[in-house]
Order: sequence, then C-alpha cells, then structure tokens
Amino acid sequence: MNHGLSTKNMARFTRLQTYAKMAETGLVPVFYHSNIEVCQQVLAASYRAGVRVFEFTNRGDFAHEIFGELNKFAAQHCPEMIMGAGTIFDTGTAALYMQLGACFIVSPVLKEDVAITCNRRKVGWIPGCATMGEVSRAEELGAEVVKIFPGDVVGPAFVKSLLAPMPWSTVMVTGGVKPEADNLKSWFQAGVTCVGLGSQLVPTELLNSQDYAGIENHMKTTMDLVKQARNKK
Repeated sequence: MNHGLSTKNMARFTRLQTYAKMAETGLVPVFYHSNIEVCQQVLAASYRAGVRVFEFTNRGDFAHEIFGELNKFAAQHCPEMIMGAGTIFDTGTAALYMQLGACFIVSPVLKEDVAITCNRRKVGWIPGCATMGEVSRAEELGAEVVKIFPGDVVGPAFVKSLLAPMPWSTVMVTGGVKPEADNLKSWFQAGVTCVGLGSQLVPTELLNSQDYAGIENHMKTTMDLVKQARNKK
C-alpha cells in the first residue's frame, strides 16, 4: 500500500497491519513530549532501533497538533512506522486523532463509545482492561488487542490466568514493564503478545541531555531482550 499521506484514508496502515506488526515486533514505545523536534528525534531513534509501532500519548495542551506534525514527519522519514494515539478517554478526542492519521487508538479504560468511533472507520482500538469481564466485553465490542493496565498492579499471573479460559485473547501490557531480561521474560512467558514501555524505554536523563544515539542504543538493547524473552516462552 502507499505509505505516504493518502487522500483516500487518513490512516496509512490498516488495523490488521497494525496488529500484525505489534505481534511481530513485540514492543511499542509510549511517549509524549511538548517539543515537536524532540518528538521527531525520539521517533527517528525508535525507527533506527527497529521499532515499527509507536504510541504518542495525549498528555499535554495541543498534544494533537504535535501528533499531526509528527505523523507527517513519520510519513516522510519513517515510512514503515505505524503511528497511534494513547490516553484517549472520549470519542471526540479519538475522532480528532483519527482525522490526523492515527492508525490506532489506545485507552487506559474501556469506553464503548470510543469502540464505536474506531470501528466505524476500521481503525485499531486497544482499550485498557484490568478484569476478565472487561477483556470479554472489549472483545465483544471488536477489540482484537486488549491492553492490560496497569500491569504493575495486575501482574503476569493475571495474564496467565486470563489466557487459560480465554486463549483467543491477544494481550498488550503497559505499566510495570521494565527493559530487563527477567521482567520481560515473566510477561512473555505469561502469554502477552506485546509490551508497551514509556519512560523506562526513553530515560529522562538521556532525553534531557538530547542523547538520541543513547536512546537508540537503549531501544536496540530492549528489542533484543524482547526477542530473547519470546524465544524462551
């Protein structure tokens, strides 16, 4: 498909392509910064490290404007990067980000109206769930991937217990994931398909010092750890 900006559909990648790439790479950076140049540098470092799915979080004033510019940058400089928006609580915000080309929408909570908005445009919807009931309801509403959140509260044991009676579920976990071999191994052995990492993947000290090569190397190391953890399932 055309990886450039399209007049036919704002999203450059389908939700099926998004889910497949999440399963392939196993790692999604979760990132926000108010400076577009910083965002561009982090995105480029992620791309060089092998990341292909990137969640920009809706955390600050004018965040959607930054995302719009970042998505244009991705189309030109990181053509295989699948861009999505996170921390989306309502349908209006979801629609706003989809209009700016978001290929997937991530929520910390299960919101049925957001599901309808995303499904209408066949954009990936990844809701946050913390109980088996929420996971089941999300899947009834069309969620192909559910986000187990907060991961540090529910833990890998919950994922393992969830997948025993619901082996068809596809799980991404965010919160409580660390770029460490033992931690990653515990999540992937429990059965997650993908992990989301925020400040531990883009350390504040490297960001403040604008050490983008250091961020890239840290991401490459984490990607390698993810591969090793998956091989040991």
